[in-house]
Amino acid sequence: MSTPQVPAPRPHRIAVIGSGPSGLYTAEALLAGDPSVHVDVIDRLPAPYGLGRYGVAPDHVKMKSVIRALVRTFDDSDRVRFLGNVHVGPGGIPGEALREHYHAVVHATGSAVDRDLGVPGEDLAGSVGSGAFVSWYCGHPDAVGPGPLLDRPGVVVVGAGNVAVDVARVLARPADDLAAT
Repeated sequence: MSTPQVPAPRPHRIAVIGSGPSGLYTAEALLAGDPSVHVDVIDRLPAPYGLGRYGVAPDHVKMKSVIRALVRTFDDSDRVRFLGNVHVGPGGIPGEALREHYHAVVHATGSAVDRDLGVPGEDLAGSVGSGAFVSWYCGHPDAVGPGPLLDRPGVVVVGAGNVAVDVARVLARPADDLAAT
């Protein structure tokens, strides 16, 4: 008498939208939890790692090293894929289409735009939001154009958080100090 063949479990396909730290930590946890899980990490940008690649100040080499931990998420190439240059939402792949092809869809995206402060003068020429400025100095693909004007003798940075301090520090450093970054 032969033993009946039990079919292999069908993989659970999960889409993670966003390849920054939150998206990749989510993918890693999903892969660790169930061997039948397969994850597609989808990002509108051409390369993964989100803020690790496009948002950390260029002189923070140690902070950028977080990418070494994130890259391990892609070690199991049979169960995880990176799909870059794929826009999800208006003008791209509709969310409904993803739900037809995946058991679950996880959105792990950050904000792509600066928020207005509501202070007089923020719309004047030369006033640049931190998101646009950081995108410019990190070489984000959306940072097109000549960049901010840096030919003035002074600058005002509004805020005292991590990004504001990074911006102030980068602006205060001589260009030669940043050349190697």
